[in-house]
Amino acid sequence: MDEVARLEKLGGSEINEAKKILATEITAMLHGREAAETASETARKTFEEGALADTLPSVEVAKADLEAGIGILSLFVTAGLAASNGEARRHVQGGAVRLNDLAVTDDRRMVTLQDLGAEGVVKLSLGRKKHVLVRPV
Repeated sequence: MDEVARLEKLGGSEINEAKKILATEITAMLHGREAAETASETARKTFEEGALADTLPSVEVAKADLEAGIGILSLFVTAGLAASNGEARRHVQGGAVRLNDLAVTDDRRMVTLQDLGAEGVVKLSLGRKKHVLVRPV
């Protein structure tokens, strides 16, 4: 309870540190300390460093599909970031879709092998907090 009282008094930029601590503690209560530490490290790498964390959710896509080109809308559905092409299209139109951290404005955008990053994956993002790595197999 002393820790809660201390965090309660924080303000300004310190509030983000309080959010991190509270998120880790809640995750630990629900999923265990090890899962909380893993989630905390993933969040730190993804949001503070902008790096690709190995623990981000990932989906496998046939390499042949990427060679031929797969539509961004279909890929968002495959990745579980949208329930339908229509929903994915609305996200693109709303400016919430990113491919390898670059905004996607064309809902007809094709994703190909050329979009693979140095890590050999494509990073899809919906908003600031939902990320999925696409791995060719």
